[in-house]
Amino acid sequence: MPELPDVEGFRGVMERCAAGRRVDDVEVRDAGVLRGVSARRLRRELRGRRFGTPWRHGKQLVTPSDGPALVWHFGMTGELLCRTPDAAVEAHDRVLITLDDGRQLRYRDQRKLQGVRLAADEAAVERMLADLGPDAQELDRSRFLRLMAGRRGGIKSALTDQSLLAGLGNLLADEILWRARVRPDRPVRDLGDDELRRVHAAMGRVLRSSVRAGRVPDRRGWLTGRRDDAAPVCPRCGRPLASGRTAGRRTVWCEHCQS
Repeated sequence: MPELPDVEGFRGVMERCAAGRRVDDVEVRDAGVLRGVSARRLRRELRGRRFGTPWRHGKQLVTPSDGPALVWHFGMTGELLCRTPDAAVEAHDRVLITLDDGRQLRYRDQRKLQGVRLAADEAAVERMLADLGPDAQELDRSRFLRLMAGRRGGIKSALTDQSLLAGLGNLLADEILWRARVRPDRPVRDLGDDELRRVHAAMGRVLRSSVRAGRVPDRRGWLTGRRDDAAPVCPRCGRPLASGRTAGRRTVWCEHCQS
């Protein structure tokens, strides 16, 4: 599933490929990825418009133009690519936006759980993002502690609650908590300030490294580099990793290192 680092990578694709470019054409090959807009209207509203500088909030990407804005949500399998005109169109390329230099932005998505929305103006963008908490990459320690104060439920549930803070998914949350040495099912209200500071510090380190990589790295020194092994062991202590379900998702942690 694309998380904050992946979407930041898609923002880079959009900026390098499309910022300042005019839209020559829009081809919707599968309207199942459109949300709240028809293929005909999307084409009509975008043709001739010039894209501005894209920006990201959490897992969502906003591409403004000199008219409406596109708001992209990548769901489980979505991605954004920049392709030359002669590049073969893949089966899961759902929306193709041809630019004035001939290149194409392609929204590729196998499962079509989310998709592309059209916002008429800045106020419409704000309404679309209104239910999201602050962006995890921009969250300083003081505000993080305030958000967690009095929070019910487990720490992993809190980290992956997009209405509380936006951008963290399953892989990032597990990696952050492993680095902070905190069990994913620990109730937030039972965590001391020192533990929450460790979680915030680990979040910053993991996000910085992941954004540079354009994804959550599967390095062997990371939990994410071990979790899918046949018999996964902790990169830190070498003991077997535990696996279960937390916040409805498969969760991996180390019983020895995380308390």
